[in-house]
Parts: sequence; C-alpha cells; structure tokens
Amino acid sequence: MAAAPNPMEGSLLTPAPPASRKTFVIAGIVVTVHGLDELHQSVGRTACLWLLHPRLQTQECMGSLAAACLDNWNHHDQSQETGLIAVTFDQRNHGTREVDPLSNEAWRSGNPRHAQDMFSIYHGTSTDTSLLMTYLSSYIFPSSSREIVSHLVLGVSLGGHAAWQCLFHDPRVSAAIIVIGCPDYFSLMSDRARLSKLPSWTESSPPGRHFLGSPDFPAGLLKSVEIYDPTAMMLGKPDRPVREVIKEVPSVTEQSRLLPLMQSTVQGKRVLNLSGAADKLVPYKCGQAFIEYLKRAAAPGSWFSEGLYLEDLQFEGVGHQMSPAMVEQTFRFIADTLLQIGDIPTPITSKF
Repeated sequence: MAAAPNPMEGSLLTPAPPASRKTFVIAGIVVTVHGLDELHQSVGRTACLWLLHPRLQTQECMGSLAAACLDNWNHHDQSQETGLIAVTFDQRNHGTREVDPLSNEAWRSGNPRHAQDMFSIYHGTSTDTSLLMTYLSSYIFPSSSREIVSHLVLGVSLGGHAAWQCLFHDPRVSAAIIVIGCPDYFSLMSDRARLSKLPSWTESSPPGRHFLGSPDFPAGLLKSVEIYDPTAMMLGKPDRPVREVIKEVPSVTEQSRLLPLMQSTVQGKRVLNLSGAADKLVPYKCGQAFIEYLKRAAAPGSWFSEGLYLEDLQFEGVGHQMSPAMVEQTFRFIADTLLQIGDIPTPITSKF
C-alpha cells in the first residue's frame, strides 16, 4: 500500500529551536513531554498542550510543532508566570502501539471495517488523553513543585476528530485547536462511502439510503457514535439532514434539552477550527452543519451566547494539510487562550 501523505509536512516554514524531551511510561503508554527544562524557575503553574497526530503517522511527526508552539509562548512575558509544556503519544494501533496495519486503512485500501476501526481508534485516543491527564502531574512533578492549571488539545486529521471528542467529553479541556478534523462522523463516513462507491451506498434508491446500519456501518457502531460523536450526541441520528436542523431556532422544549448538555460539555471553552477549503479527504462541508449550529447557538443574543467561543477559519487553496498560515493562527490562539482564558468574545468566521 502506498504511504499516505503526512499532513504535517511543510507546516513550519522556519524550524523552531528544539525543545527538551522527556519520556515517561504512563498507564502502559509511551508519553513524550516537551518543554519541561524550558519552564522558568519562577513558574508554579503551567498549562499543558496535548498534540494528537494524524492517521498513519506517529507522535514523532508532532515534535517540531510542539517545539514551535512552546518557543512562541516562551517569548511572551506572561510565560514567566504561566508556563507551557506539550505532550505527544502514539494513537492506538499507531507507532509503538501498532497491532494490525490494515485496521488503519480506509475502504479503498482494503479494510472492510474502516468505519468501526477509525471511530474506535480515535475514541480511544480521546479516552487515553483523559486518562493521561489524570496521572501526568504525578509523573512529571512528583514533588508537587508545579501545578497543571489548564489543558489545551491540538489535533490534526484523525487527531482532529479525537480533539472534538476531548472537547465535549472532558471538563478539564479548556480549549481545542482542531485542524482538518470533523465533529460529524455520520456525515464524514457517508461522504466517504459515496466516494468509495460501496455497494451499501450505490445499491439503493436514493443512493445511501441503507448505508447506516449496513455491515459497512453496523447498528452497534451507530449506537456508539450517538454516545460519543459531538454532532450525534447533540442532534441524534440523521433521521433528517442536520443541515435542515441548523436552519431552525430550537424550540423551548429543545432548548431545555440542549442547554444542560451544552453547559456540561462546552461551557466556557474556546475552540479554533482550521479547515482547508480544498480538502477532499475531510471536506469542510462534512462538519459545516454542526459548526454552523454551534455558531448560531453562541451568537450574541442567542440561547447559548455566553457559553462558547468559536473561531471557524477556512484557508483557500489548502487541501488535507496543516499549512503555515494555520500554524500562525495556532500560535495566536494559544497565546490568547493562556492570556485571556475565561473571556468569551464574539465568534469569528473567516476565509484566508
């Protein structure tokens, strides 16, 4: 099988100075902590940036970005009061944890269980991130000399899908940078099944009518997606297109259901969603409906206007990659988050 392009290639125009790296084995997972030696002596509290790598890659491909993010923050005066470290680890069935290479592949590459494999792997990554958050400080600060006060998650591609789950399922995650990731698994895999011309998609009228619930997307997977996928947990199964749902103002009854759910998942959090307008593997359109739904909910005067800060930025001419312009926006967002976390300014939507 031909190696898939690495979305991280070419992300950094100028390499940052290497950051210190220390390796720990936590809960049986090989974890690399970047930037411990660079923490200012006066720092008693630190934020932690979790970097989740793309499908078919390993934690190693995130090292340069980790160093660049740390170098950028360490040039801020505020870094002497609030430090920043970064953490990378291999996603399940990747790198040091690989068990079955085929399980990482798509339908077109001969994996008939692509839908089950991909969702379970990145759901596992979200679970692993939460597990590691629980134990990290006891490994890196065993004398309790410093305290981790904030967790930010940055995910790319497969890592971006996982970052959406981290955002919605772990209250300790205060901010997420999602790069070419998708919050709507039903939409993403339906589009992929269409492009792959699966019989479960093509052999019905209209096409795709029986895809969800077929062996390519079994009923058991449907139930799991409804629990853990951000779009499905908020809006349920796609009995009617989500794009129709977002055009509506939720009824009072629906708001009474959604408001506690939004408050328990994303209240007070910050999100930077970065998408390539020319991305064919994870098209922006697959997550657009839910992102628009969130933006409508968080708009000034709307029913969740004080709860969520969301920036949704598209980059013209960019495919399935983290471009240098995305990296610059990431630097800015991390700094803004560490300086101003807790503020909920007006949401931003832009194209570059």
